[in-house]
Amino acid sequence: MGGAQGVTVNGTVAAGWEPVREEFAAFVAAERHSPEAQLAVYRDGRRVVDLWAGEDTGADTLSGVYSVTKGAAHLVVALLVQDGVLDLERPVSAYWPQFTGDGKERLTLRQLVSHQAGLINTAEGFDYAELAEDALVAAGLAVQKPYWEPGTAYGYHAFVIGALTGEVVRRATGRSLQEVYEERIRAPYGLDLYMGLPAEAEGRWKPVLDMRPTPEQLAAQAAAGTALPELFPVAFNAHREPPMDLVAYANHPRVRALGPASAGGIGTARGVAGLYAAAIAGLDGRPALLEPETAAEVARPHTPGPDRVTAGADHFGLGFERQHAVGPRAFGHSGAAGGLGWADPATGIAYGYTRRRFGFPGGEAPENARLTAAVLESARREGQPAV
Repeated sequence: MGGAQGVTVNGTVAAGWEPVREEFAAFVAAERHSPEAQLAVYRDGRRVVDLWAGEDTGADTLSGVYSVTKGAAHLVVALLVQDGVLDLERPVSAYWPQFTGDGKERLTLRQLVSHQAGLINTAEGFDYAELAEDALVAAGLAVQKPYWEPGTAYGYHAFVIGALTGEVVRRATGRSLQEVYEERIRAPYGLDLYMGLPAEAEGRWKPVLDMRPTPEQLAAQAAAGTALPELFPVAFNAHREPPMDLVAYANHPRVRALGPASAGGIGTARGVAGLYAAAIAGLDGRPALLEPETAAEVARPHTPGPDRVTAGADHFGLGFERQHAVGPRAFGHSGAAGGLGWADPATGIAYGYTRRRFGFPGGEAPENARLTAAVLESARREGQPAV
């Protein structure tokens, strides 16, 4: 099936899921450049969609997934809460004594995970190599004055939330968040989603690609005149000189090697969808990671009102982004280049989408709305949702 500049859509879908392939092919054909994209969907632990398209992207091509990584990091936290290792109502300082001053000592773990700390960055920011080291970032933030009183508001901690929660994980378990993820989630379930790319997988890695906007896109953005909150550049490490380049960040060898838990993951769509399938349904005979009560808790709204960084509304559950287009029980996370992963216990669906070529203007790519609608409609037609 033809696509952008003759790009072919490859892969398979299960019977009844053909509309998803058709929607995927339609968006690829409409793109100015090949998006270098992958799409995978599981239902009740069974893979029903496995598609990819690109001049230089195959089914197993690995690349940076940006904040889709946060889904893996928050799943680690959810598991440790479920195990009783972490207590959401305890102050962060009970685990991390250095996390004090300016109201930080009163912040609970629940508030931290739901982006309420006010520690979106340091005043100086971090370079790429520094951002790759979660422990270094956490130490810098522990002495930073918050940008608002902790626990009184929320704002997207774009490049640091994994360092903050990861330090709590390290203090409580003696293991890094990345180590817990590898031992409890990635390796047992065979997921192609890494926080720290192993040497044996390097041959499958390909860099994230930039997409320069057209004059028409820039003009439309200017005409929209949407002003971002003043904290947006701080949270995205753009208050440095020169500002941080998102493409350079994802492709930086130290970021790739260490896998910072906020946005440094490397993976495929199969890996992203598999993560969420493992969370709610299990994979390959292994049980679901989350009990139904835990899955309900991570999806429950935690942040009413506007986000101080992005201006979005009612954005987060327990760390995970709420999936308003899917349903109230769904949870997941998007990534800067356009990727998205989510799980919906109501339908048993786990969704993973990646693109190596940045969509304009960045953030969750608009095609996800159409792909999600096609997935949900195919699921509806396949049978009544599991309740």
